[in-house]
Amino acid sequence: MAIDMTQFYQVFFDEADEHLAQMESLLVALDLTAPDMEDVNAIFRAAHSIKGSSGTFGFDDMMEITHVMETLLDKVRKGELALDTERVDACLRAGDVLRTLLGAHRGGQAADPAAAALIRDRLNALCAGEGAPAAASATPLVAPPAVSAPASPDDAEMRSLEVRFVPEPHVAGQRELMSNMLEELARLGSVEVLEEPPPDAQYGQWRLAMCTRLSEADLRGVIDFMAEPRSVVILARSDAAAAPPASATAEAAYGFFAPRPAAAEAEVEVEAVDEEAAFGFFAPLPAVAPPAVPAEPADAASAPAKVKADSSIRVSVEKVDQLINMVGELVITQSMLQQSASQINPVLFESLMSSLVQLERNTRDLQESVMSIRMMPISAVFSRFPRVVRDLSQKLGKQVELKTRGETTELDRGLIERVADPLTHLVRNSLDHGIESPEARRAAGKAESGTITLAAAHKGGSVVIEVSDDGAGLDRARILATARERGIVAPDSLSDAEVWALIFDAGFSTAKEVTEVSGRGVGMDVVKKNIAAMGGRVEIESMLGVGTRITVRLPLTLAILDGMSVRVGGETYILPLNYVVESLQVTRDMVHSISGADRLIRLRGEFISVVPLGTRFGVAQAQTDWCAGIMVVVEADGLKAALFVDELGGQHQVVIKSLQANFRRVDGVSGATIMGDGQVAMILDAPSLVSGARRRLQSVA
Repeated sequence: MAIDMTQFYQVFFDEADEHLAQMESLLVALDLTAPDMEDVNAIFRAAHSIKGSSGTFGFDDMMEITHVMETLLDKVRKGELALDTERVDACLRAGDVLRTLLGAHRGGQAADPAAAALIRDRLNALCAGEGAPAAASATPLVAPPAVSAPASPDDAEMRSLEVRFVPEPHVAGQRELMSNMLEELARLGSVEVLEEPPPDAQYGQWRLAMCTRLSEADLRGVIDFMAEPRSVVILARSDAAAAPPASATAEAAYGFFAPRPAAAEAEVEVEAVDEEAAFGFFAPLPAVAPPAVPAEPADAASAPAKVKADSSIRVSVEKVDQLINMVGELVITQSMLQQSASQINPVLFESLMSSLVQLERNTRDLQESVMSIRMMPISAVFSRFPRVVRDLSQKLGKQVELKTRGETTELDRGLIERVADPLTHLVRNSLDHGIESPEARRAAGKAESGTITLAAAHKGGSVVIEVSDDGAGLDRARILATARERGIVAPDSLSDAEVWALIFDAGFSTAKEVTEVSGRGVGMDVVKKNIAAMGGRVEIESMLGVGTRITVRLPLTLAILDGMSVRVGGETYILPLNYVVESLQVTRDMVHSISGADRLIRLRGEFISVVPLGTRFGVAQAQTDWCAGIMVVVEADGLKAALFVDELGGQHQVVIKSLQANFRRVDGVSGATIMGDGQVAMILDAPSLVSGARRRLQSVA
């Protein structure tokens, strides 16, 4: 019965993504003056794994590229080729093309064959030691390399050999390819097949008896082309009986790349293979002869086999989101039970109250455990920047070193995916505008190589990400001049923080000329909007000639919010705590009017616009006397406003529900939650309320 391989596509896509990311990070980190061969071997294994699995699934375009890349890396490992910038660039470009092909296959679309052919030819040329793409087409995948036979029978002695090897997965399933190889070997000497796997087996060992004048290296070169790496064993016929099978040799070298031998009758210790890492769980077990197992003592034979299980599993994001949503509903139900139980006599129902306390504790622990499932280390984002810095610094002719700290800091997966673009803008901006050219740095008494530092840490209930550089810093005078040219009111009395905030204005740029990297003023305003949409904020510190530090503060998760409840009339609203500065009752002398209407309060010498929530949302019976209610001062995007409410509630950890998905978008509201009494409470959008207050104040001023 044919196996539907499409059911395993997602595993392949995930594995290939991981291998490509690993290859890129290792390639960028390689020291070309003294490359670490362990890293080169790791890159080789990643390429080999992609080649084998893509061949299994029939993605020949990916298989052909990784095959040539594997050949190039193998020559580097053997010392036949030197690793230089051009070869590393070609491998990085091949990774980009492979990622594009992978995306096309993932979406069921046709991939671009021209890009694949171009990088394949470039790799082939570099394999041959050339610096430009070869004019001829790429070498066919299954054609063995040419081997020069001895010029005459006297050149070498005829030898009797036994050859053992395990074909690669994409070769083993096509017997015509094996036949072609046997015909090629027959032209180099006599060949007899001693052992071969069954016709329907995808994996298995081949044993050949050969009489040939070829050297072992030349013979290995023919077979290596189609065999699993390091699975080829060539022995004199007299030594063949005592040698381990080729499958055992391959497994010792690669583990998960090689086929697994059948279990012997005697009990042995079995080590579980990380099957997902090599697409192995859907590959059938090979039908090969088991290796010899030494006899065990009687007491050892009765001991159970030890199996090491994999420590992680793959779960789709949709399932995790569904689980989080269900736990959120459980939290709401527990709050409703707690609210109902608060009205009964705790003395008469002591057992019930004790059970509810235990339920609350278990629910909180369950919620924290489930939320941790969705948390990911921020290294998933940081890992892409070495490549960005490398490519961009080469393009700009600058020398830049990237340093990272706090890569293990965890952040919600939803935020991980959304924070990547803003951080990319910040890193590119630091590299283009911040770091000076080597000549300028040398003239300023600095080291020619600049430094960009990415750091992340948990602080309070937020994640703080810093992008800093030791470059030229922000030029206050130049920013003010540019702002005035654009018609922005920018007096000299502005504080440094207010001046730095001007660069977030749409279309603002101090670049003298537009390049493909920057100069159009469409980067920093996007950063600010994207960060604000995630409930975060951006802060800038800079010193001319010393450098710049940009700090991004984000909530830990988008699913749960620490908030403060406020009452307005008969309505309850939730205000995110990370925006709250303080709350107070004002006196009449603190209230100031504009055009005959109360608009501002004066707090410690600072005028703050007021947003009466009752008027803003049309709440009946809301308090109108500013001196009788409460002012809650909030700060967003460097601006402050005071929200006028009837009274404060308490602090709550609420589960966020999308209002737009269940109702429609409401201005000034970012979401909703269900309180313990079953009432729906709106979650206020503090940045929107603050910016709206500023616009209304400017319209009447």
